Amino acid sequence: MLHWLKRHPIPISAFFRHSVVLTYAFPPEILEPLLVPGLVLDTWHGHAFLAVALVQTEDLRPSFLPRALGRNFFLSGYRIFTRLAGSQSKRGLKILRSDTDMPFMVRAGNWLTHYNYHLCQSTLEERGGELHWLIETPRCEADIEVVARLGGDAAQLPEGSPFATFAEARRFAGPLPYTFDYEEATGSIIAIRAVRQEWDPQPVEVDVRQNLFLEHEPFCRAAPMLANAFHVRDVPYRWQRGRLV
Repeated sequence: MLHWLKRHPIPISAFFRHSVVLTYAFPPEILEPLLVPGLVLDTWHGHAFLAVALVQTEDLRPSFLPRALGRNFFLSGYRIFTRLAGSQSKRGLKILRSDTDMPFMVRAGNWLTHYNYHLCQSTLEERGGELHWLIETPRCEADIEVVARLGGDAAQLPEGSPFATFAEARRFAGPLPYTFDYEEATGSIIAIRAVRQEWDPQPVEVDVRQNLFLEHEPFCRAAPMLANAFHVRDVPYRWQRGRLV
């Protein structure tokens, strides 16, 4: 019964006011040990990828409830790009860690998912065409500070990116349709499908002033390469119930 409760059993709806996603390229041997049975790395030109998503979330609630009953909070996620073993088309993300500034979301998220929620403090300033995010965690294990300069016309791919163009980066790096969980009790993969509306990610230049999660094992064994950065705003979002695959 307990493992059934963590299968993302309730469809969830939300509204993303802002979302900035940073995608880092790593040697595959750094990320591969973090996978679970049934998943393989989704690679591009010899690189594996980890994405960091920073999301200002509004009106999150079970999909059968009205928007007025939703909750507003910050959410971040550290996710590896993966595929189901034996499938080229079923691409998704394996979440390593999530942070939120709402204690209720930590409790509910860890009851109903495998997303590994932690409590953090979050500050977002929006001014002069910039988003300034500062996230602080209790033991500084996942502190992050990012300034995103909105207005994609002037944005350039980060130096050294394995992608040749933003269009190429957008095709490969997201958004991906699934989040994958591993259910140890049954040895099964749980797939949670995301449904998005009006999703139009725009490239942004970012100043990543701090990203302490990547200074820990195993990520510190290689120099993380920022491959791309995108921003979306004002997006209705929905997660379906998790299903065994």
